[in-house]
Amino acid sequence: MIVWLCWVYDAITNFAPLRLHTALGHGEGVLAVERSLGIDPELGLDRWLAGHHTLALAVSDYYDNAHFLVTLGLLGWLWLRRADLYRPLRNSLVLLNAIGFAVFWLYPVAPPRMLRADGFSDVVATTHALGSWHTGALASAANQLAAMPSLHMAWAAWCAVALWRLSRSAWARGAAILYPCMTVFAVLATGNHYVLDVFAGLATLAAAMLIESTVLRKIRPARVAHVTNLLRSLIPGRLNPSSQAVHKR
Repeated sequence: MIVWLCWVYDAITNFAPLRLHTALGHGEGVLAVERSLGIDPELGLDRWLAGHHTLALAVSDYYDNAHFLVTLGLLGWLWLRRADLYRPLRNSLVLLNAIGFAVFWLYPVAPPRMLRADGFSDVVATTHALGSWHTGALASAANQLAAMPSLHMAWAAWCAVALWRLSRSAWARGAAILYPCMTVFAVLATGNHYVLDVFAGLATLAAAMLIESTVLRKIRPARVAHVTNLLRSLIPGRLNPSSQAVHKR
């Protein structure tokens, strides 16, 4: 599944150079909507963070690396320790990425850092953050026109849900709330996302979890029943009541 998602992402990335003008126009449009609503702190945050080099480097490193490390770390922990939570949360994570990729294809949006005429700067690039996807060899492997929705935000919110379900301790649930809040600041202040991207990321996660809970959970029992019936037809009399109960579970 990861390989398939990477292939889809790479295919979309290959078309990015041909869609730059459209993506820049969409970015200006998103920013114009925010300004009309009075919810456009991106430029102020970007300028403030750019003026504090040490903090900017720390935030840029966080932006580039935390979403991979935290998300994959939690996914691995769920697989090892909580199989009951792993499957629905894994499916939700796959779905939110699939939804995000579809939007990237249908509605490419350039991030604020590419709107240089509006005064934005690329904080991640200027601080030379560790593992930066904005400069060097990694830049060609990243889709620079994928601001909407913010998958950084969607992944962070997914991590918050996973951590909240994993533990009832106060510190764990506090971290579950703090992590997406830190991510919001990072994606806005580094000039990588708009406020509307953040809301879109949360909506993407909500849609993925809704699909998982209403569609996939209904498909799975039907598939198990089909396999059980197939086994019964192939080896009649071999499935005793106890084994049938195991298959039903």
